Parts: sequence; C-alpha cells; structure tokens
Amino acid sequence: MEQALEILRNTFGYRDFRGEQQDIINHVLAGNDALVLMPTGGGKSLCYQVPAMLRPGTGIIISPLIALMQDQVSALLQLGIRAAFLNSTLPAQTVRETEQGLLNNDMDLLYIAPERLLQERTLALLERTQLALFAIDEAHCVSQWGHDFRKDYLALDQLHQRFPSVPRIALTATADERTRYEIRERLGLEQAKVYISGFNRPNIRYRITTRLEERKQLLHFLETEHQGDAGIVYCLSRKKTEAVAGWLTAQGRTALPYHAGLESRVRYRHQQRFLQEEGIIIVATIAFGMGIDKPDVRFVAHLDLPKSIEAYYQETGRAGRDGAVADAWMVYGLEDVVKLRQMLETSDADETHKRVERYKLDSMLGLCEITSCRRHALLQYFGEEAPVRCGNCDTCLHPVETWDGTTAARKALSCVYRTGQLFGARHLIDVLLGKENDKVRKFGHQRLSTFGIGEELGMEQWRSVFRQLIARGFLSVDLKGFGSLLLTDQSRPLLQGEAQVFLRKDDRIKKPTRKQRKTPLQVSDPELFEKLKDCRKQLAVKQGLPPYVIFHDSTLVEMTQRLPSGPDELLQVSGVGAHKLEQYGETFLAVIRAHRDELI
Repeated sequence: MEQALEILRNTFGYRDFRGEQQDIINHVLAGNDALVLMPTGGGKSLCYQVPAMLRPGTGIIISPLIALMQDQVSALLQLGIRAAFLNSTLPAQTVRETEQGLLNNDMDLLYIAPERLLQERTLALLERTQLALFAIDEAHCVSQWGHDFRKDYLALDQLHQRFPSVPRIALTATADERTRYEIRERLGLEQAKVYISGFNRPNIRYRITTRLEERKQLLHFLETEHQGDAGIVYCLSRKKTEAVAGWLTAQGRTALPYHAGLESRVRYRHQQRFLQEEGIIIVATIAFGMGIDKPDVRFVAHLDLPKSIEAYYQETGRAGRDGAVADAWMVYGLEDVVKLRQMLETSDADETHKRVERYKLDSMLGLCEITSCRRHALLQYFGEEAPVRCGNCDTCLHPVETWDGTTAARKALSCVYRTGQLFGARHLIDVLLGKENDKVRKFGHQRLSTFGIGEELGMEQWRSVFRQLIARGFLSVDLKGFGSLLLTDQSRPLLQGEAQVFLRKDDRIKKPTRKQRKTPLQVSDPELFEKLKDCRKQLAVKQGLPPYVIFHDSTLVEMTQRLPSGPDELLQVSGVGAHKLEQYGETFLAVIRAHRDELI
C-alpha cells in the first residue's frame, strides 16, 4: 500500500485515498475479485487503475463507451500513465501497433469494448499476454432488468473460465439489490467481495415539478440559476431533442442535440464541443452521458419522466462530479404517466419482465409525487439508510402543500365509470367541466350525472388530480394503446366513501427574474482564477483536449488559495502530480508570479 499511496500522490496528485478506495485496491492487489458500487465522482477508476499499475502485466478495462475511450486514454496519458484503447474507430496500423505493445508489456491499461474483447482473435491475443486484472466498468449493463442493458455483457463470464487466475473488478454507480445479484450471477462473481460506498450525492439538489409549460419552466430555471453553465437536458424522443436544442439556440444559449439517429461524426463533434468548450448544453436522449468525465456539469434537466429510479439516478449523477453545487431538475405530467404505462403494457416483454418494470415505474412515480424528502426516498430505494430530511431537495426546502382531494377524486373516478372506462383524461376533464363540444355530444355525455360537476377546479387542477390518481394506483391505463383510463380494485373504497386521499398542490409558473448566479466553487481571488483558466484553455486548445483533463477547476481554485511560488509548493496542490508538474508547472507558476507582481 505504500507503493499505491506513492502512485496516488506522484501520478494522480492526491494526498490520501477516499472512503473504501484503499481497502478495494488492497483486495485486488492480492489477486481477489470485487464488485464496487460507488457514486459518480466517487473515484471508482482509481480502484482499478492503481492496482493495474502495480500488478505485473496490463490491466484490461472493459467499457461500452467506444466514443469516449480516446478521451479517457488522453487523460491518462496526461498523467504519464501508459494507456491505449482498441475499438473499431482505429486504423489497421494503429491496431497492430497497440496489439504489439500489449504483447511487449509496454502499457499499464488497455481500454476495450466488450464486443471486441469477446472476439476469438482478441481472446487468443490476451492468452499470450501478461494480464494484471480485468475491470468491468458500467457493470450494471449486464442486467436485463436495467436501463442500460448491453447484450454483449452477458458473455463476459468467459473471462473467469479462460483466465481463472486474473482478478476481476466490476464497477458501477447504479445498482439496486436485484441488479447487484444479477451482476454477481451473470459475471461469475458470486465469491467476490462487495463494496458499497453509498449512493448519496449531497452536492446535488433534487427538484421535481409538474409540467405546465415546459419550455417556459426550463427557461426560467436556466435564466435564474444557470446563466452560462454547462448542462444536459434529457428528452424521451429524438425529435424532441432536436426541437428543444433549436429552441434553446434561439433563446441565445449554445445547445446541441445528441441521439442515436444522428450521423456518428455529428454525434462525436457535439460530444467534443461539450467536453472542450464552456457553457455548452447538450439536449439528448439516454444515448448520451454514460462515462462522461466532465466535472463541471452544473445541471441535469429532464423534460420527460425516466422509466425508473435507476435511470434517473444514473442521469442526474452526471452533474457536479467536481463536488460543487449542482442541480437535478425535472418536469413531468399526466401524459408522461400515460405514455410510459402504455409503452410498458404493449411491449413484447414477458409477464415477469413487465412486473419488474411496473414496480420500477411505480417507484419513479412515487418519487415524483412524494411530499417528504426526495433524497431519503431515493437512497432508501437503493437500500441505504438516510436522514428523514436532507435539507437540499425541493420538498425539504419548500415543504409541499397538500389538500383534501377526496371529493375531487371521487368525482374523477365516477366520471371514468359513467363514461364506460373508454376515454382518456382530456375527454373526462371536458365532461367534468361541462364542456359541450362535438365529442361530448357524439357520445351523449352531456346527459351524464357527472357532466359539469367539476367546475370548482380548472383544467390544470383536474390534470393534476388524474395524474396523481394514476400514480397512486387508483386508475390504470388500458392495454390497447388508446390511453383510456380504467378503475382499479384500489379505487373501490374511495368511491364508496370508505377512504380519504390527500393530494399535493402543484407549483405555478414563475416569471423569469434574473438572480445573481451562484458560485459553485469558493474562489478567493476571481481575477487570478480567470487568468489560470485562460492559461489552461490555451494549453487545451493546442493539444485538442478538454480543459479539465489538464487541471480541474478545484485545482485552479487551490492554486489561488496557496499561491505556490515554486515547483515543490505547486506539487502540494491537489491534482498536481509529478508528470503534470513537469508538463505545465512552470507555465502556471509564471501566471501566478505575474499576478502577484501586479498586486505589489
């Protein structure tokens, strides 16, 4: 472990290991298998990078992120670590050179996609190579119940069969108890030691609100809190990502779409701009984000409801990797609930799979509708104990108002029954509000006892009532794909006056009023901080690298605090290792000296 600590300090520039990193590294160094669950930004990569550098041979890192391998390897090369990758983007000559380097034991880490790894040619190559370990990154991809399932991950149990003496470490930030069991079973890691470092991301503020006019709501969020910040906006469809990106651009923000339907070169260009430039907003489907190392993503916004808490946690976790304040913001509405229920029930999945998916969707809806602490519910879902109140989510900061919705709920359920359980929420609301339109007259619903009995509430209030009744299981969505609402067994006591229900009051749209932008990092000398950022940007542009690969913002902030005057003092700054000191030390010291001279 003395050698491990030396690598941590001299190569990575950190003083001490965090949490269970040291125990995990020690365990793997001894040749043992491990399953590691650690939140995004918690330092998972060090758990395999350090032992790969200390054990004889090359560490093989299995990752589904072909588009990001080059960036990951570039970051390691900046640290002086011998790293390479093999994927389909490389020319034949580079592949040959990389494979020869592997055979010659000239590298510490090799990144490879599971599809390529499992080719017989690759496996035969590895059998001729001295291997330090296998690291299976994003291990939740093995779960067929999960949101990021990758079929090729199912065959990774071959590694244990063909290389029984090589230790394996599987890592993920997202796995509930079922997924953890599935990872161990499918990867042959039943005997592996499990390390769970917790799921809490205290720097992220969770906020979920009902959709009224989503674009106005998003604009209000961005203008009041995130002027000029980098962030991700998630949408469910490809069409919507492009529409929202275009609209944000028209509002004066630099926004780029990202989805699987775009040409690969366009996706890559947008991804690189997001990584290398400041203030870029990516509007994406879930095809974007896994493995993104950009530390200064200040917000993740959802304009559509994720299908599960795992997906929500994984996507929101891409914010605030640097530990500074960040926001997870979401709007959702009745149409999300109906659409996702329909997609689930009309899918080709078997009944067992549907039952699991229903549970996941119900849990996600429960998180949205909850009136108690969201973080407590989120962590509880993953089996982690948490304080009843976190103090950093919307329901803690602004406790939810509720109202006795029993009468309104009975009216809504009665209207569903009187109309034959054949219609969606929009038509039912028209009946409740007494709107005698063509559709109402066509079915004679103006003659029903429920016609016009709901005039005390407006249309948006009724939409809220129906949304909450569906989310709580009093109503279900039909299986035919028409969006009709059906009564459930749970609705009977409510209809018969034997039960009471309290509903949450939804927020109203606020007018955008510019606030002073919050500062994620406490900067003691903003002027010097900006000079250091400019210096970093120039170095990054010359090398075609994201600026954070050279130094994170937190490292620059520490430079402004310590004001190092020489190499030895600069080496004490977190994130400055020996290789980066040699590459960039004098350049940044010159900026600091010049700034100090100006102040004299």
